[in-house]
Amino acid sequence: MRYLFPYWKDGALSVVFNLLGTIFSLFSFTMAIPFLGILFGTQPKVAEPMDFEFSSEAIQHNFNYLVSHLIELEGPSNTLLYVSILMVVLVLLKSVFNYLGKYTIVPLINGVIRDIRNRLYKTIVVLPIAYFSKERRGDVILKATGDVQEVANTMLLPLRQAVQAPIQLIVYVVSLFYMSYQLTFFVLILIPLSGYVIALIGKNLKKTSIRGQNKLGEIMSLIEETIYGLRIIKAFNSEKRVNNKFQGENNRYTRIMNKILRKRTLAQPVSEFFSTLVIVIIMWFGGSQVLNDSSTLSPQAFMTYLIIFSQVIRPSKVISSYYYNMKKGMASFDRIESVLNADVSIQEKKDAKALNSLDESIRYKNVYFRYNTDYVLKDVDVEIRKGETVAIVGQSGSGKSTLVNLLPRFYDVEKGSILIDKLDIRDAKVKDLRGLMGLVSQESILFHDTVFNNIAFSREDATEEEVIEAAKVANAHDFITNLEEGYYTNIGDQGNKLSGGQKQRISIARAILKNPPILILDEATSSLDTESEKLVQEALNHLMENRTSIIIAHRLSTVREADKIVVLHQGQIAETGNHNELLEKDGIYKKLHEMQMFS
Repeated sequence: MRYLFPYWKDGALSVVFNLLGTIFSLFSFTMAIPFLGILFGTQPKVAEPMDFEFSSEAIQHNFNYLVSHLIELEGPSNTLLYVSILMVVLVLLKSVFNYLGKYTIVPLINGVIRDIRNRLYKTIVVLPIAYFSKERRGDVILKATGDVQEVANTMLLPLRQAVQAPIQLIVYVVSLFYMSYQLTFFVLILIPLSGYVIALIGKNLKKTSIRGQNKLGEIMSLIEETIYGLRIIKAFNSEKRVNNKFQGENNRYTRIMNKILRKRTLAQPVSEFFSTLVIVIIMWFGGSQVLNDSSTLSPQAFMTYLIIFSQVIRPSKVISSYYYNMKKGMASFDRIESVLNADVSIQEKKDAKALNSLDESIRYKNVYFRYNTDYVLKDVDVEIRKGETVAIVGQSGSGKSTLVNLLPRFYDVEKGSILIDKLDIRDAKVKDLRGLMGLVSQESILFHDTVFNNIAFSREDATEEEVIEAAKVANAHDFITNLEEGYYTNIGDQGNKLSGGQKQRISIARAILKNPPILILDEATSSLDTESEKLVQEALNHLMENRTSIIIAHRLSTVREADKIVVLHQGQIAETGNHNELLEKDGIYKKLHEMQMFS
């Protein structure tokens, strides 16, 4: 309802138009049988009109009087023509208003779908990185696409009929009460009974639907992993293995979908059975009364009653069918809500302070951090002065990447604090904090866009001259100009049209364009060949000039000139010093250095 509320005007208009359409539909039915009764002599003509009252008896009596008067003035043939034209006009008005009812609800339906997608994407962007460490990316993608579409198909698009159906049902049932409350009493007994049976089936359908969507999320994740790891699959001749795994998951999903569709198909036969049962009871009970002259209804009125009641069946089916679809749609909506209601652990305080520069230092003060149960970082205490180049080295799993990921608040420390100029970064505005930093990671993260837009990604207001200048500093300008369309060449998914060195130099150009005071280099050259590494290292040297730089490196040859080297071992700082000082200590750094020199 909170998604529907902003569009209440469209919903209200749709209700009004559907109500008018239903009223004209009702008049077109109720006038037909009495007219035919008078025309063919089975119902006596009415000589005098009644005083107008808002009641079915007065309306029917005065209509019969008009028909009787017309027959006397114009004759039966002309009267039949006039009434036929009037019925066509009434049906036309009914159709026009029914169309307008569906027309005005379209902005509501598509607006809600748009709002859910927008909110979902916005939530995905602000969710902490830790969330995606726990969730399958394929399942998150399915929630943002398939589940939203499922909600649209099962809950929102059917609203065009679902809004109209209750209005029709209420208007028709009220008119039936006016005509005969005894007969209508049977309707009120049997319709809730059929509704109860449908509700029992629908309740079970929702549980099965959740299982189905979860299984589809696993399949989406499997497809994503397959595409991502296709080279490894082919290299190890594992096509058959992954194919068998996929077929197994797909077969399980198929069995769940069989259950869902079988349960959904129950809606129509159940509603049809109860509708037929009610009609038979009404025909037997009402027909017996008419034949025995014990009914307040004339034969013509009884026929009108049956025609109106036949119109009750269709909206009843629509409502029962919508109930089934809604249960399936709610399963998808619950999955969407699981993302929207996910805990955003990186929160900005209401009184957060501005942080626009680095004037003194960055301080990791007694920092502890863990992803699960065991601490990845323990009592880390280190200071990085403004303008220093500090290298973080250590064995794999020692906590190097975690240490730098805490600085831009991709994660928050569990104990201790990180200070920039004595301000705890948790007290600073997140946008300001991250605005101070440029990141170049081991895996070049590029987007399916042009070279220009990838470099300009760090600054919305960047000019072409500034982008070109950044590319020149990053040793990227020459190869970019040799591309098919230069800076406006699309580089493909994840930049796959470029080599590793080219992608990394574009990443560096992006960081240069931002011109951040703090630079984070996470294994920026470790995956490159010697020639590419040389070009990238030259670009990095340009980038690090007059900046505070934090470098994570496996290759110790790349950090010889660092002002300070911090050696991490099992999440703790084991040694600190420059290259020569650490070699003299004859500790972990010297062992790592000797191993690399030997290799």
